[in-house]
Order: sequence, then structure tokens, then C-alpha cells
Amino acid sequence: MEERTEQKKALPEPTELQFTEFTPEDVAGLRDYYHLRPNRSCDNSPLDTYLWQEYYDIRRCVVNEEAVLMVDQEAGELAGCIPLCREERLPEYFRLQERYFNEVLKKPFKIYFADEAGVSFLKEQGLLEHYEIREEEDLRDYLYEGDALRTLAGRKLSKKRNHIHRFEKEYEGRWEYRPLGLSQKAEILSFLTEWEQGKDAEGEGQGIAPDESSYDALESLHAEVEGVEAILKYPCVFQEVRAGGIYIDGRLRAFSMGTYNPYEEMAIIDIEKADPDIDGLYQMINQQFLLHAFPEAKLVNREDDVGLPGLRRSKLSYYPIGYARKFALYQKDFPKAP
Repeated sequence: MEERTEQKKALPEPTELQFTEFTPEDVAGLRDYYHLRPNRSCDNSPLDTYLWQEYYDIRRCVVNEEAVLMVDQEAGELAGCIPLCREERLPEYFRLQERYFNEVLKKPFKIYFADEAGVSFLKEQGLLEHYEIREEEDLRDYLYEGDALRTLAGRKLSKKRNHIHRFEKEYEGRWEYRPLGLSQKAEILSFLTEWEQGKDAEGEGQGIAPDESSYDALESLHAEVEGVEAILKYPCVFQEVRAGGIYIDGRLRAFSMGTYNPYEEMAIIDIEKADPDIDGLYQMINQQFLLHAFPEAKLVNREDDVGLPGLRRSKLSYYPIGYARKFALYQKDFPKAP
């Protein structure tokens, strides 16, 4: 077979970079850029980007049809992301975005959701010698074996099986799992509104930060629900989604939504909500969604715990096999303006 050598295109100058809004069409149009290198973070998904687009005011820039650079407003400050590109091109696109911050914005380069694989590679290339690197432990994603969550086999997960058996006995003949599409939009939105109101009424929005201080995690949960509403507005976005729900007596009582990362053979569970008053329902939607929507997934990313103690206990009770760790990068040697 004849070997082809690919001609590298010259990188643009930082002043030529144009960042524009991340649009519904970008969810499909930019999908392949997310799967060019190792990255097990839940953030490595165009659906996740669109889900939080309004909350973080995310902007993107496609460079040479081989990389995507992004910026967002985190805590009111402009921050970047590790470029979406092939691993071997990561150093030059990282430097390009660094120059954009330094030369165009006149600011030090910073990233808040840097994935572990990307950080490790940049460190190996000597590109982070002048950066402060801080792990954001409260943002780490929980990773699980796909087969373990689908079968719930073994002694450690016996309590999960017991919850499911009780649910099946209590609601025998009254429940069913259904794949969901845009035709169920009204049902999904009605269920999510009811679920959110229940969380608010119960005071479950109190999160715990790594320094043990408390904060209002309900704001994040509200933004998540708003993100789902935005996804349901556009068929071009929803067609990238796998969604399903559990109905009891013909009424939607649990809902889950996610995407698939083919590079990692990993399901990313972006949304999982259920009526907390129904014993075993969370365990059922967790298992049934993976069985029906992601039978091929070897790995499952169930995202972080938003700092909520109850959610943290729940995720730990499924015995994760690891975490997708995330880091904040801060450029230390940027000269201050005189």
C-alpha cells in the first residue's frame, strides 16, 4: 500500500481566531473532534458542551478543519479548554490558544476542566512547566464496568439486586421501559419540572465543597434541567442522544439520557432522574437504560456528584473502578501590565 504523507497547514495567527457560539448544528457537525484522542471525561461530548452552553457561555473556533478551540465563562472569568484534536497535534494547538489569551486577550491562560490524559501528555511534552496544576477533586467523574452495571452480579451489588426485585414484585405488570424520542417531549419536561420542584422542597440543593464549605448545588441542577429543555428544542441535537424511561401505570416516573464515546467504548450518562419515593426505581432506570441503550459499552461514566452528599453515597455504592480526574491549569509566568 502506498504511503501518503499529510501536508500540515500553517497555523493562523492568534489575532485571526474567531470564536462563535456553540450551535445546535455543532452537536453533530463537531462530534468527531471529541473522539480523536484518549479522554474519559464526561465533558468530552458535544452533547455535554451543548447541555451547558448557555450556563457557561461557551464559544468555539474550528482551526484548519482539524482542531476545535473553546472558551467559556467560568465564575465570570474567561477560561479555555484543552484543544479538541489528535494527540500529536495537541502541543501546537495548546500553544496557539495560549498565545490567543496572552497576545489578544492580554490575560494569562487558564483551563478549569482539563482531562487527565490531556494534562499528562502536555506535561510529558514540557508544556506545563510554567503552570500551576490543581486537581479539582469535586469534579471527578465516576467510572464503572459496563457489564457490572448491566448484570449487577456479585456480592457487592446484592443490595442493588434486592431493590430491583422488590420493585419488580411491587409493580409487576404495571411497569415498562421505553426508548424516548421527541414525541415524548411534553412528558419529559413535565417529569423533570416535577423532579426539580421536589428537590427544592426537600432542601436537597445543599452541596459540600472540597474545603467542607457549603454551596447551592441546586443552581447547577436547575441549569442541567434547562439544558435538557434546550436539547429537546432541536431534532438535530436530540438525534445524537440515547434516551429512555420507565413508565408505571402509563406515567413516566424515571428518565435517563446519554451519549456514546466510541474511542473509549464508553457510555456517558448525562441525565438520570427518578421519583425518589418509589423504592428501586433509581436502580431500575440505571440498569434498564444501560441494557437497552448501551449494550455495547465496556465502560460507563456517570459524571460527578455535584458535591451532594446523597448523590456521592449513591455513586460510591455502585463501586466505581476508577475516576476521570480533572484539573485546573493556571499560567504562572504571564507578565503583569505595568
